Amino acid sequence: YLEAICMFHSCYSLFGAECDLEKGLEMRKWVLSGILASEETYLSHLEALLLPMKPLKAAATTSQPVLTVAQIETIFFKVPELYEIHKEFYDSLLPRVQQWSHHQRVGDLFQKQASQLGVYRAFVDNYELAVETAEKCGQANTQFAEISEPVDRVTRSTLVLHDLLKHTPASHPDHPLLQDALRISQNFLSSINEESTPRRQSMTVKKGENRQLLKDGFMVELVEGARKLRHVFLFTDLLLCAKLKKQLGGKSQQYDSKWYIPLSELSFQGPEESEPLTIPQVPDEELDAMKVKISHLRSEIQREKRANKGSKVIERLRKKLSEQESMLLLTSPSMALRAHNRSGKSYIFLISSDYERAEWKEMIKEQQKKCLKSFSLTSLELQMLTNSCVKLQTVHSIPLTINKEEDESPGLHGFLNVIVHSASGLKQSQNLYCTLEVDSFGFFLNKAKTRVYRYTTEPKWNEEFEIDLEGSQTLRLLCYEKSYNKTRQNKDDWDSADHIIGKGQIALDPQSLQGKDWQRTVIPMNGIEVKLSMKFTSREFSLKRMPSRRPMGVFGVKISTVTKRERSKVPYIVRQCLEEIERRGMEEVGIYRVSGVATDIQNLKAAFDTNHKDVSVMMSEMDVNAIAGTLKLYFRELPEPLFTDDLYPNFAGGITLSDSVAKESCMLNLLLSLPEPNLVTFLFLLDHLKRVAEKECVNKMSLHNLATVFGPTLLRPSEKDSKIPTNPTQPISMGDSWSLEVMSQVQVLLYFLQLETIPTPDSKRQSILFSTEV
Repeated sequence: YLEAICMFHSCYSLFGAECDLEKGLEMRKWVLSGILASEETYLSHLEALLLPMKPLKAAATTSQPVLTVAQIETIFFKVPELYEIHKEFYDSLLPRVQQWSHHQRVGDLFQKQASQLGVYRAFVDNYELAVETAEKCGQANTQFAEISEPVDRVTRSTLVLHDLLKHTPASHPDHPLLQDALRISQNFLSSINEESTPRRQSMTVKKGENRQLLKDGFMVELVEGARKLRHVFLFTDLLLCAKLKKQLGGKSQQYDSKWYIPLSELSFQGPEESEPLTIPQVPDEELDAMKVKISHLRSEIQREKRANKGSKVIERLRKKLSEQESMLLLTSPSMALRAHNRSGKSYIFLISSDYERAEWKEMIKEQQKKCLKSFSLTSLELQMLTNSCVKLQTVHSIPLTINKEEDESPGLHGFLNVIVHSASGLKQSQNLYCTLEVDSFGFFLNKAKTRVYRYTTEPKWNEEFEIDLEGSQTLRLLCYEKSYNKTRQNKDDWDSADHIIGKGQIALDPQSLQGKDWQRTVIPMNGIEVKLSMKFTSREFSLKRMPSRRPMGVFGVKISTVTKRERSKVPYIVRQCLEEIERRGMEEVGIYRVSGVATDIQNLKAAFDTNHKDVSVMMSEMDVNAIAGTLKLYFRELPEPLFTDDLYPNFAGGITLSDSVAKESCMLNLLLSLPEPNLVTFLFLLDHLKRVAEKECVNKMSLHNLATVFGPTLLRPSEKDSKIPTNPTQPISMGDSWSLEVMSQVQVLLYFLQLETIPTPDSKRQSILFSTEV
């Protein structure tokens, strides 16, 4: 069933949901080509099952029968009839598709197949008896599982009928026939769906026992220091780690088992848990390069589709896209999850966020509370279990936004303001804080962290955060109990010694968030409820640089106006913020990446705008992330970017030069062409950011991370030069020019951060930087 959905959604994405009549009629052929390929595979399974039936029947009449005639009839009940139905359907459909025209009719074939659903009903009613008989006789054929659910064939056929009707004009002779076939198929499915669903989700282990799939997903395993892509399946009694085989010659998906652990023998705390774990890290620049390629390929696919190019071109691009996605999945995660077997063997997975790690742990621990016994699988049992994974899997593609179908939401691009109000439902007094995560390129990143609310059962944070969204679809919230045990080492980002007491998530729905009003919501988690408010501002509005209209203040005022008024080379706000961050924020995890409390930022903004005398006192009492947020807000609200509108296209072009000498000459000349206040302020900031990156082992902020934060802030052009669509109702996808433009801005800043020195023509850089006189 899932395979069917993927196949036909793939067809949708190939041609788009809103095709004109001509394309719609052509789509009929592609839908039918998919069902032909599927029918061919299904027939081969039926043939393989029928192969031993004749010799078994012949032996049944001898003095030493393998199976009795009654047993054979039970095990193979209605299988020959199913074969004949599908063979006739395939043989009739094939020539019609081969001799295709828009006037070709196929509705009669589907109508005839629908009229034979009684055979499927009989097979389903006999199914459990057939399997039980086969097990009793010790002759269970592994091929039998491949065709055990003809209901899936009806489901696939129903999907095809939906698609054909969608692309068949009402005036076409096929339309009434297809409608009739769809009605019959839907009635059949609705009559047996409830009783067959549990059967499709489980596999028989022993009489009276069911092994059900609880959770599965792609994960990265660390094997002898190397990252390996795996598909992990959590069953009711074991954890199975498998590897997806390469598909050759159109063969269906298959898995290889790598290892398994019975849940009764699995633990997360092993003897070497206290030992430091060395995780091979991929440089951020390489990860960024993959994202650039993914964005380029997605844009190219969209262009080819708009140009109505052939499917081979698009398929080739999709293959390249899949390769880049797989590589990004393999190289991105860096948070460890260890699983230990009672025998002493340990396995290490790398996960992208604490949320996923907690999710796997919680589900396994919950299942372990049940009365589980130790066991071992024979090689045949393990093979059968691994074979069943193809059918049971719920996650079919690697978890990137790029894999989502074009008719799904591409996610939100802009800024999400979130107020974390309070939590209720706690049974005992604790030290609590929350973190917020959002997805970007399919992976979740920590974006904000509340302060620790000490010794309470009803924390009231009432803290507001502004979170940057890049194609985000989900907001996650984790609630931690703060540990003040300093003896335990923190091995990961954030406080891994702290205990997660609850987690929850909410879908970021573009429709409900389009309004300008705050949306209040409650996230339930483990008996606790956390109250939130959210407000979304799209890219079009959040990144609009407004012309300077204010005679006073510093925010939204030209940098040259501010420095002239202050009689300084670098604006006072920049110097003050950097000084405070260097005093106490250089070792803060995620400095500049983690959002500060929005109300603190607004208070600090107002203080700078009114030239408040106590601004330095205010800063000393504020969370350092709020000071970092105030600095970013200042640069973001400049009426013209620090790199200027005039020079921005040249910077964007210069960074793409392949010759390193030419690139350096171009980039440095452009930089030194900036107006003096812009240049001096940038060099002042640049030195600071390099010092921040020197503490990367503590603050987790590399040059690349800093470039990602500040690149768009310093370079994003004014509205008149922006490539952002002007229609706010049209969501901006990762494949649009916006994403590539952001990547370019990041690369420009990263280039200057990586230069050891930047020569200045007058060799008076230090005196310029620290002078407060004109």
